[in-house]
Formats: sequence, structure tokens, C-alpha cells
Amino acid sequence: MKRCLWTAVVFGCLIVCAASKAHSARIKDVARFMGVRPNALVGYGLVIGLNGTGDNNKTQFTTSTLANFLDRMGIHVDPDTVKVKNVAAVMVTAKLPPFARIGTKLDVQVSSIGDAKSLEGGTLLMTTLQGPDGQVYAVAQGPVSTGGFSASGASGSSIQKNHPTVGFISQGAVVEQEFPVQIDGLDRLDLVLNTPDFTTADQAARKINLALGGHYAKAVDGTTIQVEVPPSYRSDIVGLISQVEALDISPDIPAKVIINERTGTIVLGENVRISPVAIAHGNLTVQISEQPAVSQPLPFSQGRTVITPQSSVQVQEGKGTINVVGGGATIGEVIKGLNAIGATPRDIITILQAIKAAGALHAELEII
Repeated sequence: MKRCLWTAVVFGCLIVCAASKAHSARIKDVARFMGVRPNALVGYGLVIGLNGTGDNNKTQFTTSTLANFLDRMGIHVDPDTVKVKNVAAVMVTAKLPPFARIGTKLDVQVSSIGDAKSLEGGTLLMTTLQGPDGQVYAVAQGPVSTGGFSASGASGSSIQKNHPTVGFISQGAVVEQEFPVQIDGLDRLDLVLNTPDFTTADQAARKINLALGGHYAKAVDGTTIQVEVPPSYRSDIVGLISQVEALDISPDIPAKVIINERTGTIVLGENVRISPVAIAHGNLTVQISEQPAVSQPLPFSQGRTVITPQSSVQVQEGKGTINVVGGGATIGEVIKGLNAIGATPRDIITILQAIKAAGALHAELEII
């Protein structure tokens, strides 16, 4: 009996601990250190080997690029005579992760910028990828995988799956130059929240100070937390960053309601509250139908058989009831109350907009 009781107590403690951490998140998942971020790379290139699905001959930048490429290979051609139905001009994009070293391989995305119908089966020629400063940081080349296809018949009928004019090359680029990110020897690190919030910033600073055993972190605004490097970590900045990123905090989520009217999607935050409000919900349905009726003349008369439409108009009004929602209702109570009056997602959108207009919805209403 004692063993069963002890097991129940331990199980209950585990449930309480799990509930207390249900809304926690690691600092590394809600913030980043200043300077530690990926950098965008972009380049212009050619995809060859297409089966007649390349750019049209009137796409001048494709013919000029191909002619210039052949010229660099020692083959002199007139751009006006170049046929490019098996070639497509593309833009190549990639992300250079922080601390990437020379020789690191990157995934690249290839997108057509001409009038090519498909990049399926093509191969990207060597393309240099530049950063925002105009310098070359990587070189891309390799077979393009589209994950889609398109086909058309002589009569004009066609079928398409996904987007065949956008392709992907796994590890198709090689880093040739490193982007400088220096963290060794720093006296201070700036931690930046992904979503600005004063409460979350103050909580993160307090948690960092508790973990480091001193007043080293300070929230300077709703986004940035300045972390002074303790003397014991001056030669181990990576260890300090690792310890800070592993700390758990409970991000404070603002009260917000997101509505997508096109799809009828509604997302409500946990902190959404409403004041006492009465809701009346009813529907008015008007149905008009027409039935053909045959009109026959009397026997031995000179009349003709005719068809006359008969219209029927029916009006049905749903019972509208007034429902009172108490003040300080939580998100669960709001949804339960709206479902109780038979509101559909489309109806809930209208009701929430009306509650917001009445000043009873204490949350930001965002329509996308």
C-alpha cells in the first residue's frame, strides 16, 4: 500500500513539473546572439540539357549569356544564331550559415527567370554566388531536381504538378570564402529576441544572472539583452553561449487573435480575454425555386399546350438567441461558448469582429 501511495505521489509530481514546463522554451529557440546569423547568397547562371523546355529564342539575355560563355571557352558564335530551347537562364540562391568554413557544402535553389517551361533533367553550369558586399563566397554546380513535371499535347491540353520551373540541388555549392564572424576575446555579447517583448527580455536577463551567479545580464530594451562576459569565461566564449542558450524561460505571449477570412482559419492566443458581453446569433435564409408546369387547353378548343414556370419563394429565419459571456473569460471558455450557440468558423470571425468593435475583446485583432 505504501509503495502504491509513493508511486502515485511521484507520478503526480512528474505531472506538475511537466505542466510547469509546458510553456517554457530554451533561449536559443526564442533569441539569437548578435552577429551569429546566416547570410544570403545569389548568383546568375545557366541550366543546360533541357528537353526542349528551355527559354524562347527571343529571350535575349539567355542567348547573350550562352554566347559569352562559349566565347570564354574559345568558341566564337553569333548571338543571333544561338538556339536556346535546351538552355534556361536562372537565378541561384543559397544561405551561408555562420562560421561556415572553406569547403563546406550548401544547398541551393534554382529558379527560372526567363520563359522556360521546365528545368526537369537540367544541369546547372558553374555559377558564382555573391554576398551583399558583392564578393564571391561560394560556387554552385550540379544536376537540378525539380520535384514536379509538366506535359502538354498538340491540342493545347496540359497537365502540371508542383512548380517545374524551380529546382533544388542538395549540397550543390561549395564555400570558397569565409564570412568573418569574430567572437573570441569579446567583453560583451548582445542577445536579441526574435519577438520583441519587455517582459520576456527582463525574464531572460534575470535567468542569465541567476545561472552565472552575478549581475552580468541587463535588458536594455524589449529586444536586446546585454551580457557581460564573466572573467571565468573570457577564454571560453563558446561555453558561455552554450550555457546561456540552454536556459529555459517562459516567453510572454501578447493577447492576439489572427483571422484568415479566405480560409476561415482562426488562431487565438492563450491570454485573450473578453469583458461581459451579450451575443445574439441568428440566420436568415431565402430560397427561390422554379418548377415548370404544363398548361393544356380544353378538348376540341383552339388552344395550345404551353409550359409556364411557377416560382416559389420561401423565407426561413433561424432562432436568434442572446447569450451572455461572463467577464474575464479565457480562450477555452470563449470557444466553448461560441460552439454552444452553433457558430461556424465563418460565424465566429464575424462575432469576434463585432466583440472587438464593442470594446469587449481585450486582444489585438489581426486579419490576414
